[in-house]
Amino acid sequence: MGSLKNEEEMEQIVEESKEAILYVNGVRKVLPDGLAHLTLLEYLRDFGLTGTKLGCGEGGCGACTVMISHYDRKLKKCVHYAVNACLAPLYSVEGMHVITVEGVGNHKRGLHPIQKSLERYHGSQCGFCTPGFIMSLYALLRSSQTPPTEEQIEESLAGNLCRCTGYRPIVDAFRVFAKTDDALYADISSLSLQGGEFVCPSTGKPCSCGSKTVNDIDTNGQSICSATYKPVSYSEVDGSTYTDKELIFPPELLLRKLTPLSLSGLGGLKWYRPLTVKYVLELKEKYPNAKLLVGNTEVGVEMRLKRIQYQVFISVTHVPELNMLNVKEDGIEIGAAVRLTELLNLLREVVTQHPAHETSACKAFIEQLKWFAGTQIKNVASVGGNVCTASPISDLNPLWMAARAKFRIINCKGNIRTALAEKFFLGYRKVDLAGDEILLSVFLPWTRCFEYVKEFKQAHRRDDDIAIVNAGMRVCLEEKGEEWVVSDASIAYGGVAPLSLCAIKTKEFLIGKKWNQDVLRGALNVLRTDILIKEDAPGGMVEFRKSLTLSFFFKFFLWVLHQIEGKKPIKEKVLLSHLSAIKSLHRPPLVASQDYEIKKHGTSVGSPEVHLSSRLQVTGEAEYTDDTPMPPNGLHAAFVLSKKPHARILAIDDSGAKSSPGFAGIFFAKDVPGSNEIGPVVMDEELFASEFVTCVGQVIGVVVADTHENAKRAAGKVHVEYEELPAILSIEDAVSAKSFHPNTEKLLRKGDVDLCFQSDQCDKIIEGKVQVGGQEHFYLEPHSSLVWTMDGGNEVHMISSTQAPQKHQKYVSHVLGLPMSKVVCKTKRIGGGFGGKETRSAFLAAAAAIPSYLMNRPVKITLDRDIDMMTSGQRHSFLGKYKVGFTNNGKVLALDLQIYNNAGNSLDLSLAILERAMFHSDNVYEIPNVRIFGSVCFTNFPSHTAFRGFGGPQGMLIAENWIQRIALELKKSPEEIREMNFQGEGSILHYGQQLEHCTLAQLWNELKLSCDFLKARDEVDQFNLHNRWKKRGVAMIPTKFGISFTTKFMNQAGALVNVYTDGTVLVTHGGVEMGQGLHTKVAQVAASAFNISLSSVFISETSTDKFWMHASRSRHGWSLLLLNVILVLLLSWPLHVTWSE
Repeated sequence: MGSLKNEEEMEQIVEESKEAILYVNGVRKVLPDGLAHLTLLEYLRDFGLTGTKLGCGEGGCGACTVMISHYDRKLKKCVHYAVNACLAPLYSVEGMHVITVEGVGNHKRGLHPIQKSLERYHGSQCGFCTPGFIMSLYALLRSSQTPPTEEQIEESLAGNLCRCTGYRPIVDAFRVFAKTDDALYADISSLSLQGGEFVCPSTGKPCSCGSKTVNDIDTNGQSICSATYKPVSYSEVDGSTYTDKELIFPPELLLRKLTPLSLSGLGGLKWYRPLTVKYVLELKEKYPNAKLLVGNTEVGVEMRLKRIQYQVFISVTHVPELNMLNVKEDGIEIGAAVRLTELLNLLREVVTQHPAHETSACKAFIEQLKWFAGTQIKNVASVGGNVCTASPISDLNPLWMAARAKFRIINCKGNIRTALAEKFFLGYRKVDLAGDEILLSVFLPWTRCFEYVKEFKQAHRRDDDIAIVNAGMRVCLEEKGEEWVVSDASIAYGGVAPLSLCAIKTKEFLIGKKWNQDVLRGALNVLRTDILIKEDAPGGMVEFRKSLTLSFFFKFFLWVLHQIEGKKPIKEKVLLSHLSAIKSLHRPPLVASQDYEIKKHGTSVGSPEVHLSSRLQVTGEAEYTDDTPMPPNGLHAAFVLSKKPHARILAIDDSGAKSSPGFAGIFFAKDVPGSNEIGPVVMDEELFASEFVTCVGQVIGVVVADTHENAKRAAGKVHVEYEELPAILSIEDAVSAKSFHPNTEKLLRKGDVDLCFQSDQCDKIIEGKVQVGGQEHFYLEPHSSLVWTMDGGNEVHMISSTQAPQKHQKYVSHVLGLPMSKVVCKTKRIGGGFGGKETRSAFLAAAAAIPSYLMNRPVKITLDRDIDMMTSGQRHSFLGKYKVGFTNNGKVLALDLQIYNNAGNSLDLSLAILERAMFHSDNVYEIPNVRIFGSVCFTNFPSHTAFRGFGGPQGMLIAENWIQRIALELKKSPEEIREMNFQGEGSILHYGQQLEHCTLAQLWNELKLSCDFLKARDEVDQFNLHNRWKKRGVAMIPTKFGISFTTKFMNQAGALVNVYTDGTVLVTHGGVEMGQGLHTKVAQVAASAFNISLSSVFISETSTDKFWMHASRSRHGWSLLLLNVILVLLLSWPLHVTWSE
């Protein structure tokens, strides 16, 4: 046993401070007591710094990224790092400098080179994620002594999600700041130079898009280019062009002495920041249930998603004893509060300074930490926090267990004990810590000669994702004669049990055995019984997880065998074809190119103009719905939601909500002044469920309160009593129960399917079924709406994040009983939609309109990500059952298809989506005989809705399934089957349309040639021939998409053009800017038609009081409509009058 040092016991604790300060973008802020419940994000947005966005609330999307700077007295320098403001407790940044995107650059101070580059490279579409990306790179550049590599730049973005761009233009914009490239990134080997200019790969002629000039004109009078704009160089970041504008670290913070903090928050919350272990232990003794915090990455998520409330927080970020990083003779001692980024940096340094045999465990941790989480999380998450959370899927705990790590634990009396990592985890989120103990440090010993440690992790995706199964494995070998014999071993897994688990029987089996094929076979047999996963284990995928436990050990066996090759003559060697099983995945920097035409007409149309809102987006000044300042006397709303998939409502107890802090009102179906029945096509939904609920997440009522958090708390206190009823939870259940929405059965015919199957025309007939899963829209901006009344409630206005403002107008009018002429919906821009904001967003505005109208007060509602995903529906899942007849050479003769979609608990747009899926179920293939029967299934899920493709992708996927089946049956390539069955000029489709100007075969052949498909396929075949455990694939798949709405009246548009006396033009149209560049293209058409500059055209917003509008339409439709409007204007213009006149 040990005890605290006398010096620490003698240390005098300075008086706790009740005043906290921080700097935000160079401005001093005093943080009063009482704000411990706030996150940094809430604080920043309350002050109007709305460039920092709330996307997910759990540190997963990066939209809330800011840079934190503080002076490190141990390193004697300022350190800068990116953090998720949505998780950072406000008081955790006390004494620090917070820089948001507004502080990086703005219209007044000018744009930072990062912002300029992202704008020039078209890296911003909807723009909601843009500030977070900028802050991630900004923090990397500020923290780097030298320009980072491309790999480091991409790694720094792992914690940032973009739903629009596909990341290519963002990476292109940021790549110019890498030290490997100070100019336009290009593969010089594939581009020759003529006179110092790049040669366009499309024409073989020079072009210089960087200077926006055209070098050559093709025979059609068009220039063809493959790049975009001249990038800014890295020197502009730290050179004279911007250094004088960069925010410096506040001198006050350099001189300010740290003091302990004792502060409070709402609900009696207490916040402490001790500066010594002694004080931490005193607080722990006083508050045994207190939560120790470093990065708040786990506790913050618990509080937000699980609604867990803690009363006492102890922030241990500034306790020296918990932040130690000591490299010793026998290993490394790591303080429990050490951040994962600090640990990673130290391990990388250690690996370069110590013998290779000592650092096998260090290398394993380096690799595992690379994929552990996004940079923002690793910058604040602590070693001890991850250990003591004891998550069963922790990536690090199996490695601590395997690597012989020891945990030093101290109790409130100062006594210290040591626990082995492999015995520290006792159960689900339970560890070997008494109520009066805390984790002091972790000791990682050096590995010995011929001791090998390896990490494993399998997740759904490589970057920033939780593990399905992970593992840490160690083996120590000793030489005995001509063999390597196991002297020690440890095999630990995560994701297979409620806790990280050691395979004890496997370890015992290995010790004393020779490292050869026999031990491999024996160990795999033992593992099958050693690690047992219950069939009902949380997370599912039981068989897959079982196979992962075995495959990880197989990989480990091969890896160790490969490590000892060449150490001495051995009998066992890794076959060349098996090496792919142990090679780490190396992902080179993303490389992409673009080929497009620039028409030289001296007009804006055809020019690759940047997004009109891009400058506002890169500075964080673009305003989205939730950024709109709350009008005076405004309230926040939250939903009361169903917790049952199908039930009768017996009683509602809202007394808890009414006594909740900040409560202002609660409203149910009985309070709706107009009609409670609504729907986009058929009114088969209720605004507020009255007697029955038909899905989890159905809205029962709405609560309004003075703050967003108080509204959520009050809504959570409403108790609903249910009588549960049978629920239909799959398409198969719906088909069996004949649970279909009324009048939704559809049938398409062509030819005679039955006759074809019965005749001898078909050499082969196959049958099968395809299940297509659903998909979350995951627009980065959640649903949001602000509603207010005017003229005493005679008018209702709203600002909404929607793709269809007219639907908002219609729904609100309907539920309030007002004429549509008195309801106005405006949309400036939205942070992504993808169909998810076409109809479902209108329910949000209608619900908020009820309290706003009845109380005559503004009401804002913004859904948290979990509530958004619970209530808003998804892409439709589909089931297709097919029967296909074809010849021996692969010609398809007949298709008989039954297709079902999962509509959920209301019709919404599901019938139109089913129809489009039926129209696309042939994909691009000529089929003489077709019969497609479709049905819309009623299930007890939130109503599914529009999604990009609108049913088309599901129909084509079903088609490609039977194409693949035919290829396998005939032992031919799928591409050969596809080419043989292409539709052509004059083909009559199964819904009666005759194809005109069909260029399918031409496009296919040109693409096949330009991408050198046959060569790529040969290379894939060769790779697969020589690699047993890793395979590659390549495919060409054609697609199609109908370019109009199936309902004819939806294919209309309108625009209003105002020409002002100063020569500028204001255009208003019915389309919504959601990142697709609609406003930009419409402005280009207007500028070209009037022959004026693009800057002379302005598009403010979309509003229902300007023009009638329908659902999401293409840029083409609105642009043609605008051109027609302008032509009418120009035809009435006097010929002798110039534009300026």
